Amino acid sequence: MNYQKYQKMYHNVPLESRDWPSNELTKAPMWCSVDLRDGNQALYSPMTTDEKIEFFKFLVKLGFKEIEVGFPAASHTEFEFTRRLIDENIIPDDVSIQVLTQAREHIIKKTVEALKGAKNAIIHLYNSTSTLQRDVVFNKNKEEIKQLAVDGAKLVKSLVSGQLDGNIRYEYSPESFTCTEPDYAAEVTNAVLDVFEPSADNKVIVNLPSTIEVATANVYADQIEYMCKHLNNRENLIISVHAHNDRGTGVASSELALLAGADRVEGTIFGNGERTGNTDIITVALNMFCQGIDPELNIDNIDEIIEVFEKYNRLPIHPRHPYAGEMAYVAFSGSHQDAIKKSMDKFGQSPKNKWANPYLTIDPTDIGRKYEPILINSQSGKGGVSYVMENKYGYILPKPMLVEFADIVNRLSDEKKTVLTNHEIHQAFKDVYVNVAEPIKTRFYRSSEESEGTALSATIEFEGKVSSIEGRGNGPLDALCNGLRSYLKEDFEICNYTEHALERSSNSKAATYIAIKRGDNMYWGAGVDANINTASIYALISAVNRMLSK
Repeated sequence: MNYQKYQKMYHNVPLESRDWPSNELTKAPMWCSVDLRDGNQALYSPMTTDEKIEFFKFLVKLGFKEIEVGFPAASHTEFEFTRRLIDENIIPDDVSIQVLTQAREHIIKKTVEALKGAKNAIIHLYNSTSTLQRDVVFNKNKEEIKQLAVDGAKLVKSLVSGQLDGNIRYEYSPESFTCTEPDYAAEVTNAVLDVFEPSADNKVIVNLPSTIEVATANVYADQIEYMCKHLNNRENLIISVHAHNDRGTGVASSELALLAGADRVEGTIFGNGERTGNTDIITVALNMFCQGIDPELNIDNIDEIIEVFEKYNRLPIHPRHPYAGEMAYVAFSGSHQDAIKKSMDKFGQSPKNKWANPYLTIDPTDIGRKYEPILINSQSGKGGVSYVMENKYGYILPKPMLVEFADIVNRLSDEKKTVLTNHEIHQAFKDVYVNVAEPIKTRFYRSSEESEGTALSATIEFEGKVSSIEGRGNGPLDALCNGLRSYLKEDFEICNYTEHALERSSNSKAATYIAIKRGDNMYWGAGVDANINTASIYALISAVNRMLSK
């Protein structure tokens, strides 16, 4: 690979001191959805006007107060969509629509025309300022590019004053900001601000986009901090960031930019946008949420958001997507599964506890998800198996039995070379341990209490022969154990016994687990029945059958 054909595309940032690394996020930024502009223009099949209206309503439902609805001068469709939002009174009074316009006269005029009658709107003016765009695309020098921005701002301001009655705010973006010399970006932006005249009652949005991501996220943070320190009238500005994802760090760039002084984030749901996409607002918001910060968006039903997104964007959500992916809360590693289960058990015992989990940054139930998608494969351990058996089927296996069964599950998954379903795990447990009826099958048993203990008689079938056995002991189980030892001429003893109800109800079946020991070997069996004594008998017979089958 010819790496020598490439060079650094950003300019050094002359920061004398760097403050942002010491900062922490403590509150949510202002959010601006650009799904209907950046997102929609990047779709193979852009939304129809009716679809865009429905998607706009959904963005409002999510809590967005600023929504970029399009580029009205770009096409008749874009213009008519903006008009329908206004004419049909679809925009709530507390929501501002944002429209994009280049710093070109005919485009600005069409954009202002599209906003007539709007109660609250933002006119987003932009022109490209980067070295490459100046030299290759526009063939203009620095002064000419700055004048283009100033002339555009003057025209916007004069047309708004003469034609629009609503609450109209201004936004300016030096496009390709990250590839622009920092001092020149500040110079052009300050010239535009001189025209817009920001004040405490009429703040101006300065949007600093990484139109193309060309550096690590810390460089973007340096650029944002530089601008915050070199823009005039900073207290009356809203510093906005609009990060793309060309290097896969759009979320990180936005977060570090907030540390560096940004007040506002433009992005899209799940990061849809040109090329590799925009900042994923859902991820940024939930990153804040799991740090104890209110994201100030209504994102507690992630599956509904996915459903609407996929319906109108016709794009799938990656299964490994943070928070939203179908595998986001799945652990295959045995140690991970074990740690997740233990932490969830502890957290569940005391809901007042702060959330703490070694492998889950968020409680999935907070966004409408469940813990159930623990998947078991050959790399899984007893934690995942325990979780499935207890939470899906009610079995609380003794730890030594769980270790043995987890090994059986791993070998089964390895043989199948795939993930096992919950049903397959449950079926394997029943096949190996529960009410095992070969080679000994219990047909009938009866016990009675005598002065010296319990007497038990049973009818069993063994190797095709029906026989009666008798035994005495300290209870029915001990009596059966003694009877089987005598009949089989085998020396074994019960070394572990556990029982519990499978469900929390009066008619629940009982589950009993018994381990018997012969020499140095241990054999587990399980019994399930509505009668606890019968369940114990079945568990002992199951353990003995497993011993005889070895």
